[in-house]
Amino acid sequence: MIVRELTSGSYFGEPRGIFEENGERVGINTQRYTESEIDRVARSAFELARKRDNRLCSVEKANVMESGILWREVVSKIGAEDYPDVELSHMYADNCAMQLVRAPKQFDVIVTDNLFGDILSDCAAMLTGSLGMLPSASLGVPMANGKPKAMYEPVHGSAPDIAGEGKANPSATILSFAMALRYSYDQGAEADRLEAAVEKVLADGIRTADLMQKGGGTPASTSEMGDAIVAALEASL
Repeated sequence: MIVRELTSGSYFGEPRGIFEENGERVGINTQRYTESEIDRVARSAFELARKRDNRLCSVEKANVMESGILWREVVSKIGAEDYPDVELSHMYADNCAMQLVRAPKQFDVIVTDNLFGDILSDCAAMLTGSLGMLPSASLGVPMANGKPKAMYEPVHGSAPDIAGEGKANPSATILSFAMALRYSYDQGAEADRLEAAVEKVLADGIRTADLMQKGGGTPASTSEMGDAIVAALEASL
């Protein structure tokens, strides 16, 4: 699971823009993080790690970026003071990209900034074979009831380029709902059952076009894949 900070970093930092300088144009984006912004996303990641395997890898570029140095300091302090039960490690972003390809099972929860999270989450998605397999969640600060405001969706968004063609893989949408069950409603058993249904269908060899190998036969449509997952879920009840 990759926990990506979504409201700061180089996508929102100032100054930014395209300016004239010494007779030529220059593009500027500012990588900027405050302690409170890092604290917020780090605590979300630590809490998620507690619900999983109690392991968290924090990813930045502290070797060349001051924002990375601050990121590592804040995450380390929170881990030592408030989450000593969670095994915390640190990794540079470029090495993390390599390690995701080399040995992805070494990771459980990764927390990182906006830009690196954008890149690493797409890299991780392709480990499953397709963006159509990866769920995601945008989580806000906790509300009065202790639960975060949340939006769950596939990593690929709504895939408007293939809307209505029956080609989209529904797995990421269904798995996003499983994440909602687990992290917003504390219904872990139901989430496990839904995830197991998706795994059963894939193990049975049912594939949408994005997952189908050459010569693998006729791919399932979006509705056929969804119906198969529903049938597997009903069979497990």
